Amino acid sequence: MPLLTHPFARRALRPFAALVDQRVRTHTSRTRGEVAALRAELDVLKKQSHAVEMLLDRTGRGAHRMPSAGQISTLVAQVAEVSGSAHARRAVTSAFRTVVALEALGVGRLAGGTSNVCGKLATLPLLAPPAHPDVLEIGTLHGLFATALTRMLHREGIEPRLTIVDPLVGAQLQPDAVRDSADPTGTPVREDVVRANLALAGTAPGGASGTRIQQGFSQDPEVREAVSDRKYGVIVIDGDHSREGVLADLRWAEEIVAEGGIVVLDDFGDTAWPGVQEAWEEHLADAGAGADAGAGAGAGGAEGTGSRLTFLGQVATSGFLRKG
Repeated sequence: MPLLTHPFARRALRPFAALVDQRVRTHTSRTRGEVAALRAELDVLKKQSHAVEMLLDRTGRGAHRMPSAGQISTLVAQVAEVSGSAHARRAVTSAFRTVVALEALGVGRLAGGTSNVCGKLATLPLLAPPAHPDVLEIGTLHGLFATALTRMLHREGIEPRLTIVDPLVGAQLQPDAVRDSADPTGTPVREDVVRANLALAGTAPGGASGTRIQQGFSQDPEVREAVSDRKYGVIVIDGDHSREGVLADLRWAEEIVAEGGIVVLDDFGDTAWPGVQEAWEEHLADAGAGADAGAGAGAGGAEGTGSRLTFLGQVATSGFLRKG
């Protein structure tokens, strides 16, 4: 008779079998409890994730505001390289929080991807423009970038005075017909919208220290005459993205930017807008040719000094230039 089937063996092993059964039941009960706890935790995380997505996803915005840790690290490195500042991460973090807050409270949206928008907002104040600079924004959409830039400059102790140039005809205008479709926010591009958003920065349009809004195209002679009454410490070129349009804005910017001032080329290096980088390269080529012609002509020839704008570097899809 096998040992395990012997009545004596079975009686002797019964306590051990009961102990094993008890441990199995305890483990099973514990496992079921852990599974139930994990399911409850997952339900909570799903609810939290849905709320975060509603705040940060692309719905009604066009571009989401959920950058990865790698994207932020790359952006911080680019900002640090171009600005030379040890506070790049602080600036990028502040810029991101500002973008999220203003798009939640404001009307409309900030145009562009998260890295591009936050890169401009973080880098500009770190490049040390004048303490009380005049700021010219060519192309404002809903005015939220100007609002965000005002806040970021104030964080660095810089008190800006804004001038905005935009046609403000109800919709965003670009040469590509695909981009003339209705705005994803459903918000019209109008002066009243821009004014409402500027109020979030405590900036009152009009007055000696307030914001000027000049409606029209940056290439219109009457628009240029109206806003060329001063030198600007910061100029953001974010209007007509065609090569011809950017080139015209760039040539004008070189005339009205202050010594040591910063010029920003939006969507520089972006394959969707090749005309921006093409315009900068053509501007350099034209300036170089002018300088060579002036040097060859001697005292009796035309003056050609070349461009006084120096390329500082690129952050995301924004190019930064300094005069002088």
